[in-house]
Amino acid sequence: MPIPIEPLTREAFAPFGDVIETAGAQNFLINNGSTTRFHDLARVETDAEGRVLVNIFRAEPLQYPLVIRLVERHPKGSQAFIPLQGRPYLVLVAPKGETVDRKALRAFRAGGHQGVNYHAGTWHHPVLALEATSDFLVIDRGGPGENCDEIFFDDPSLTLAL
Repeated sequence: MPIPIEPLTREAFAPFGDVIETAGAQNFLINNGSTTRFHDLARVETDAEGRVLVNIFRAEPLQYPLVIRLVERHPKGSQAFIPLQGRPYLVLVAPKGETVDRKALRAFRAGGHQGVNYHAGTWHHPVLALEATSDFLVIDRGGPGENCDEIFFDDPSLTLAL
């Protein structure tokens, strides 16, 4: 079952999280007019026991077509990915819930100027770099308790092709 790849837009991605980009964002000047602030681009979520972590993930490109073997979710907080080198990448998501309907999987091609913020509990594939080894600024939840659930698929027809 090939998964079609859609362009990443705020409207299409809204059920899964936030698109982090300057285009269309609320903005205003700060620092005596020398800086534009693009305001409130993503809702960072943590549970009451959590704290916000700022990380860098370095992702290696995978081979395509890619057989989708797993998705994961973080039930206690959101997880944001912001590309640092301007390279495009793929985003594979499924709606919140205790299980994943394979027919509900959606894939998006993110431009190198777009980040994503997965809402807490949204199923997603681990980061999918495309062109080269890519660094991502990642903002997510730290703190006590398990915050990563995984579902593994045993279906070689579940693929993502460029």
